[in-house]
Amino acid sequence: MPKLGAEPIRRAALVKATIETVGAAGSLDVTVAQIARRAGMSSALAHHYFGSKEQIFLAAMRSILSIYGAEVRGALSTARNPRDRVRAVVMGSFAAGSFRHEAIAAWLNFYVLAQSSAEARRLLHVYQRRMRSNLLYGLRPLVGERAGPVAEGLGALIDGVYIRAALVEGEPDRQAACDLVLAHLEKELECKP
Repeated sequence: MPKLGAEPIRRAALVKATIETVGAAGSLDVTVAQIARRAGMSSALAHHYFGSKEQIFLAAMRSILSIYGAEVRGALSTARNPRDRVRAVVMGSFAAGSFRHEAIAAWLNFYVLAQSSAEARRLLHVYQRRMRSNLLYGLRPLVGERAGPVAEGLGALIDGVYIRAALVEGEPDRQAACDLVLAHLEKELECKP
């Protein structure tokens, strides 16, 4: 007889194991058996909860996006003005839960998955739209009509920092990453509209 309440715990364990396994492998070329073994359960149970390897990957991506969203919302909660708001989005993008080796590897591999999976592509578009919207809200009062291009540039720079961080051995330097993007933001804010 199944244990009551075990499903959410097992699902969470599989999602965590997926992120760790993809991070360790550096690719989505992992098996459900590897993920399940890391989670301490059988591959049959993993298939029972998610149905397919792609669904496990998508659940992991949703988890990463959820952590990212919470970190950005937490950073935004302290913003007092538009400049603080933009800085909070940047700092939230490099918070501890999102800017760590396993999560960075998973992000990059989910970008690859989005090339062939409509659901992964949809999730990444949701992330990109939210980031752009959060940046635009703070940038409009600061740079006026340039808000769109500045937001696009900041988003691209954040994504680029993640790509570079994927190539670094060990844990990435969150402060250096954040400082790089914030320095670019300050240069953009100095430019007159």
